[in-house]
Amino acid sequence: MQRIKRHDALEFEFAAREPMLTVDPGESFVIETEDASAGTIRSGVSKEEILSHPNRQASPPKGNPMGGPVHVRGAEPGDLLEIEIERIEVEGHGFHCWIGGSTPLSSDPRWPEFGEFTFHIPEFRPGPSDTTRDGKAYRDGVYEWDLQPMIGCFGVAPEREILTSSIGQNIAGGNLDIRDVKEGTKIRLNVYHPGGLLFLGDVHASQGDTEYCGVAYEAPSEVQARCRVIKNKRIPFIQLDLPDSIVAVRAGKSLDLMVHEAVADLIDWMATDYGVDPSTSYMYVSANPDFRINVYQYTVGLAAIGAEIPKKYLDRSD
Repeated sequence: MQRIKRHDALEFEFAAREPMLTVDPGESFVIETEDASAGTIRSGVSKEEILSHPNRQASPPKGNPMGGPVHVRGAEPGDLLEIEIERIEVEGHGFHCWIGGSTPLSSDPRWPEFGEFTFHIPEFRPGPSDTTRDGKAYRDGVYEWDLQPMIGCFGVAPEREILTSSIGQNIAGGNLDIRDVKEGTKIRLNVYHPGGLLFLGDVHASQGDTEYCGVAYEAPSEVQARCRVIKNKRIPFIQLDLPDSIVAVRAGKSLDLMVHEAVADLIDWMATDYGVDPSTSYMYVSANPDFRINVYQYTVGLAAIGAEIPKKYLDRSD
C-alpha cells in the first residue's frame, strides 16, 4: 500500500503542486500525520522553547502540517472527489494547550490563567481492538474519556488562491475541525485541478464541538483512505456522507450566515440526490426532532457549521 511518511507530511498550504502520491480510484493509501505543532510540543520541552520555535514566529503561524497532495487518476475539474476515511489510528501520546490572546476566553477577567500559554501531554491507550482507534485518554494516569479520532484539516488544491492549514477555510476545504470526519465518513469536494490534489492532516484523538479554546487532543497518527471520482458533478460547498446521515457543511466568519447557507444546501441536496420535495425538507429542518445544526468549529476567526438529517428520512417510499 502506498503511503506518505510522517517526515514528508509537513505541508502547511493547500496548493497545486507536484503530488507526493498518485493513486487509482478505489485504491487505499496511508498518510502518516504529525501533530498540530509539527512535533514541537513534547514532554520535557519548556514553554519558552515552544513559543520561540520558528513555526510559531511565522505569519500566520505554521500549524497543522498535512500530507499531500495525493493525485487521484481520472479526477478532472468539474468532477467531485469523494474521500472515504477507512482507518484513523493515533500514536500513544499527544498534547493539549491554549495560547494566551488567541482564544475566545483569553481576556476574561474571571480566569486570568486563560490568557497564558498552558499545555499538557495526555496519554492514549489501546481499546478493545488493541489499537487507539477505540482507545482511551489518560491525563496524569487518570482515565478521562474514550477516544474518537478525527481529521481536522482536509481539502483539495483551490482553484486560484492558496489556503494555509492554520487559518484557511473555503469551498476547497481547510482547517475545519469537523468531529464527524472520522472512520466511515465520506467527504465530498469539488475538483479544481487534474487529480484533485488532496491534502489531509491535523488529526485529533478527541474533540468536542467548537474546539473552543483552539486546540483539541492533538496527536500524530496514521490515516488510511481511498477515493472515488464522481464525474461531471458540482456541489455548493463541502458534503459529508456518514453511515446513517448526511451533513451539508459551511465555513466562514459569520455564524448566522453559515447556518442559513448550510440549511439551504441541505434542502437542495435532499431534492437533487434523494428526490425529497423542498417543501417537505423545509418542514423537516424545523419540526423533525432528528434534524441537527452542528457547530463543529467556533473559535477566534473560524467557524464551521453542519446541517444534518438522518438517512432514514430520505427514502419515503413507504
